[in-house]
Amino acid sequence: MSLFDIIAILITLAAVFSYLNYKLFRLPTTIGLMILSLLLSLTLVILGRQYSQLDQMAHELINSIDFNQTLMQGMLGFLLFAGALHVNINDLNKQKVVIGVLATAGIVINTFITGTLTWWALKLINLPMDYQHCLIFGALISPTDPIAVLGILKSLGAPKTLETKITGESLFNDGVGVVVFLALLGVAGLSGGDASGGHGDTTASQIAILFAQEAIGGAAWGMLLGSVCYILLRSVDNYQVEILLSLAMVMGGYAAAGLMHVSGPIAMVIAGLFIGNHGRSFAMSDNTRHHLDMFWELVDEILNAVLFVLIGLEVLVLTLDAKYILAGLIAIVITLLARFIAVGIPILCMKPLRQFTPHAIKVLTWSGLRGGISVALALSLRNTMGHTAPQSYQAILMMTYIIVIFSIIGQGLTLGPLLRKLGLSTR
Repeated sequence: MSLFDIIAILITLAAVFSYLNYKLFRLPTTIGLMILSLLLSLTLVILGRQYSQLDQMAHELINSIDFNQTLMQGMLGFLLFAGALHVNINDLNKQKVVIGVLATAGIVINTFITGTLTWWALKLINLPMDYQHCLIFGALISPTDPIAVLGILKSLGAPKTLETKITGESLFNDGVGVVVFLALLGVAGLSGGDASGGHGDTTASQIAILFAQEAIGGAAWGMLLGSVCYILLRSVDNYQVEILLSLAMVMGGYAAAGLMHVSGPIAMVIAGLFIGNHGRSFAMSDNTRHHLDMFWELVDEILNAVLFVLIGLEVLVLTLDAKYILAGLIAIVITLLARFIAVGIPILCMKPLRQFTPHAIKVLTWSGLRGGISVALALSLRNTMGHTAPQSYQAILMMTYIIVIFSIIGQGLTLGPLLRKLGLSTR
């Protein structure tokens, strides 16, 4: 199947599902598309038992798509830049301490709590997994997904300070989570290069260096990209050229970040914040601002639609075994508990020093949606753990999918009602 055929099928499905969701269900776009894609996948599984040719075509489509490469090396840069472009940096700056702690210490705490509880739980259901593999699962499932979170937050009307914390944490913690994931892969001797970009084996003593290189290097690279793009934007007043410059910065900057082994996601967030605030205020005319916003909103909507269709369709590659499904259902409880503790400890420690919105721990726990990034990291284990520990790989993949589906559909649909019940929503 050619690349054009794959893109044509995905765009067509995204368009049809978006239309059906808008006309019939009126759910948030990401949730509606994912539900419809899951229904299509389940239909194909059922029909595939009767019509083998249909089953073969469906699997050919999914196997033609490297989800990890498509998201981590393709879509993610665009989505993070588009998301950061509309975040007010002054609001973010007021919450920088909380966001920084949640996106770093919170991820580490979450990783080890999730990994440890998963290790115990899997032993109890007679599906034992190596502790290092459980920690790897903890790392890939700990980051909240900015794409899913931003898609839901747009319509909630939460208090500004709380919305800023949720948005800021989700934008930065995926970059930190990927670094922790890569470090644990290195410690376990599973560095295959798919997600890491070729870091090779990493020992425990090198984790701090890897973190500094990826996270701090990514932030510095994003600032440099934003500064150069800002200078170029100031020198012209032509919206076609300026949009093209922003597009080149995202594509070229993200590709270069991979070659330099710095965090592309963090670089795109920093660049997006810089252009969306400083660049928007001092380097663009009103006409350019209007067209730039329209362009990146359209890119964001299209890629979001395709991404969540892909997540739903990827269910076709799962091994639907009862013990893996049970592990996934238990993992939902574990990840929610781990998220509650990982959010609660930092907030309780900071409460004497700063004011928090009422029920902040509850809302931050429930708004911690997982999405495509976790799925991509799980699938990146196919060529390493998939060969050396296939049972662990299948368990991690199934647990990740079940958590992501519950997170986006279950938590996503009930986050608004929760905010209204707690008196924190204006809509």
